[in-house]
Amino acid sequence: MTNDKSGKILILQNILRVMAVLVLKKYKPKIVGITGSVGKTSAKEAVFSVLKSKFRVRRTDKNYNNEIGLPLTIIGADSGEDSLWRWLAVFLKWAWVMVAPVKYPEMLVLEMGADRPGDIKYLTGFIRSDAAVITDISSSHMEFFKNIESVAKEKGILVKELDEKGLAVINADNPYVAKINPAGNQLKCNVVTFGFSEEAQMRATDISFSYADDDGQSLKGLSFKLNYKGTTIPVRLNNVLAKHQIYAALAAAAVGTGFGINLVEAATALENFSLPYGRMNPIAGIRNSLIIDDTYNSSPTSASAALDALGEIAASGGKYSRKIAVLGDMLELGDESAEKHRSVGRKFSQIKGDLFFAVGKRMREAVEELRGSGFPQKNVFHFESPAEAGKKVREIIREGDLVLVKGSQGMRMEKVVEEIMAEPSEAGKLLCRQSAHWREVPWKVV
Repeated sequence: MTNDKSGKILILQNILRVMAVLVLKKYKPKIVGITGSVGKTSAKEAVFSVLKSKFRVRRTDKNYNNEIGLPLTIIGADSGEDSLWRWLAVFLKWAWVMVAPVKYPEMLVLEMGADRPGDIKYLTGFIRSDAAVITDISSSHMEFFKNIESVAKEKGILVKELDEKGLAVINADNPYVAKINPAGNQLKCNVVTFGFSEEAQMRATDISFSYADDDGQSLKGLSFKLNYKGTTIPVRLNNVLAKHQIYAALAAAAVGTGFGINLVEAATALENFSLPYGRMNPIAGIRNSLIIDDTYNSSPTSASAALDALGEIAASGGKYSRKIAVLGDMLELGDESAEKHRSVGRKFSQIKGDLFFAVGKRMREAVEELRGSGFPQKNVFHFESPAEAGKKVREIIREGDLVLVKGSQGMRMEKVVEEIMAEPSEAGKLLCRQSAHWREVPWKVV
């Protein structure tokens, strides 16, 4: 975040940092910092859902997870973008917060991104967390990192900066996260691990799909048992479809216990927890099909998890006849791009998918992988643009199809969903990147 910036941006960044520090010094809110290669936003929303049941809470909004956005979140203002007058409004908002009797949040839930080395160190230099969550460490967004170990080192700074009273909530199932606290004795703060493995303290077991009716025709969400310190309670996530999204609920429950919220209260708060647009959201498709809209972004880890969910959902409900994946390029993978895209093809074959639609030049590697493995060539399609792919999917889709749509932000895969959703007039309410600005930006080759 801190490199290759104009003088004006650096000046703005420094001013916003000072403004944020003064707000934090005045109000002294408890801060929950969240980082990870994937799953940050889901964890943020889940933690917010649990904490707001007991506290006055503000969370990071939009993509405000960097050195400009986080101070704006702390102030409670929107970005001025290219307008001098709007930045003046930000300053006036800050002045009001500093001098007026404002009912400031008791807690801030802050998503912290790291595009390159030094980012987390910069953010923790003026934002001191009381609790910190590391969701996952993987090979996504590695363009400016030497290797995955350097990503782990950068993300790990968030929990290593916690003091003795702090709470670190870390993913026990991810080997790179686990190395941040080897043998469980390297961090000076309190630690709660979460995951599906037996090593996890906050653990999910007995995971199953739940349906709105008895005939398995209306997928509702996921159910599981939450186990912690000898206590087991049932949890139902009405709006969550993928097993890997349970990680967000587990992290939220762990954070909640750290702030005096018991497991029953946390489970109740999570029951109707919803993920932001474009993150494994179920949307009705044309001809009584079901779309899994995962178009906000993509990485090797999240693409693999989404494909696992596609296979598991289709296998669990008799309604779903064909498993269709419409996958766009995964960006910012550096030298690993070709192999990671080929791994997507292998995963689709493993889940016994039926039709594969690849969008973008990088995803051609997945096509080659499938064709080389003997997958029926007539069931593999490649397109340069999401618009072309959407038209073809619309042409071949039939009743009972389960369609996963996913890709990196630059691939604009929401355009595919808009083409095949049952009610395209609802796109503005259901899909990501539907603001007036985004609607005006045409798709271009990346």
